[in-house]
Amino acid sequence: MSDVWSERAQLYRESAAHKEGPDLDLLVEWARGARTALDVATGGGHVARRLREEGIEVVTTDAATGMQPDVITRAEHLPFADGTFDAVVSRVAHHHFDDPVAAMQEMARVSGGLVLVVDNLFMSDEAEEADRVRDPSHVRNYTEDEWRGLFEQAGLTVEDVRRFDKPIELQPWLDRVGCESADAERVRELLADRIEDGWVQLDRIALKGRK
Repeated sequence: MSDVWSERAQLYRESAAHKEGPDLDLLVEWARGARTALDVATGGGHVARRLREEGIEVVTTDAATGMQPDVITRAEHLPFADGTFDAVVSRVAHHHFDDPVAAMQEMARVSGGLVLVVDNLFMSDEAEEADRVRDPSHVRNYTEDEWRGLFEQAGLTVEDVRRFDKPIELQPWLDRVGCESADAERVRELLADRIEDGWVQLDRIALKGRK
């Protein structure tokens, strides 16, 4: 999967859907006061960029070399000592992790207190199929209850949860992962009730946890 993501790296760095948004603004707000932060599965680096603009010292990780992280590693195996960072953050990545429980436990372990996550929210079985057809690296989106369970299993108390509507322009969303022809048509069929005027409406969740 890392090679695939390296090939996609520039598209994600340029993606308007990833560069900004109220969920990203909220992560920055929640992280204020931290001196150090770890950005897990940094992707296009947008979380790290925003946190650095706040004066936070950020280390980035990603499994894909093409994402140009500071440290190349999977989220399930973070090579840092316990409590290294004031805040550990991950945005729109968990649905790709093979072992979300291990990833959350690792994020909690290396955090000195704060763990912040944003990801797409489970919407329906049809939407899950659409995600897998669009991008075979997709594993699963989770419900709010499942997210709360992941935090609790990692020893984290959930202090805040927010939900967001996330409209994404459909064609660039397909193009970023090379989804075309019959696969693209199948995605459109599965998400027909969420597509309007060339945009697809996704649901997103943000959670703030503390050790």
